[in-house]
Order: sequence, then C-alpha cells, then structure tokens
Amino acid sequence: MSRFVVDASVAIKWVVPEAQSELAVRLLDHSLAAPDLLGPECANIIWKKVARGELDAAEAETIAAALEASGVALHATWPLLPHATAMACELGHPAYDCFYLCLAERLQAPLVTADSRLMSAVRNKLSGRLAGLVLPLAELPVRLSGASGTSGGA
Repeated sequence: MSRFVVDASVAIKWVVPEAQSELAVRLLDHSLAAPDLLGPECANIIWKKVARGELDAAEAETIAAALEASGVALHATWPLLPHATAMACELGHPAYDCFYLCLAERLQAPLVTADSRLMSAVRNKLSGRLAGLVLPLAELPVRLSGASGTSGGA
C-alpha cells in the first residue's frame, strides 16, 4: 500500500461523478493524508455545485458525510503556515494549495491533484525541488503499477 497526499480536486471525485472519478476512487485503497483544510475546501466545492443546481441540499449533506468517512488522515495546517506562506509567495500561487505541497514535502509522499494550475505552477517555478512530489491524477495508474509490492512511493 502506498501513501499519498490528496487535495480537494481529487477528494471531491470520490463522491461526485466527474472526469477521472474512477482514477480518484483507486486511491481509497491506499494510505491518504491531507491538511485539515480539506474539509472546508470540499464543503465549498459542494456548495458551489448546489448553487449551480448540480446538487440539491440533501445530496450535499450525504456527500459531505461520505467525505468525512473517507479515512483521510488530517494534519493541522498551523505548523505548515510559515512554509506554505513562503511557498505561495515563491510560486505566485494561492496559499491554500501550498499547504498540500508542504504536507507532501513533510511526509515525503506524492501529492495527487487534478488541479492543472497547481501542477503548472510547481513544474514551471519549482522545477526539480518539488515537481517530483506532484502527481497528476491522470498519471496515477502508472505510479500504482510501478509501486506494486513497494511501500514508499516517491
């Protein structure tokens, strides 16, 4: 079993059918971690879907409960604050995403994301330093097939 950090762009796909949902669901068989802001970010995505008429309030509550029960190990954001702030300034990218990057760096576990803006920012501005820790969701099958029988990942 591999360990991964997941962000809201991936977690929401476990409970709301979207492109690449089938790939995201494969992660549920692994050890998963995220900063504790995963809940608020997912709640905001769910709220937006209700506001757009894609979900109703009852579905939103069911989806939120399913996310809560997903088994993701949540890590406090407060200890990551200085590093995430510095990283956000360096990347010129929203700090929220940088908390996920900092946790991936701390745990030495790949951050799986479907956020193309985040992937682009990391690859263009951080090059080798952290680029290897960011795993696009679309590339998950390759990582999982290469990780069979291993315990670490990156």
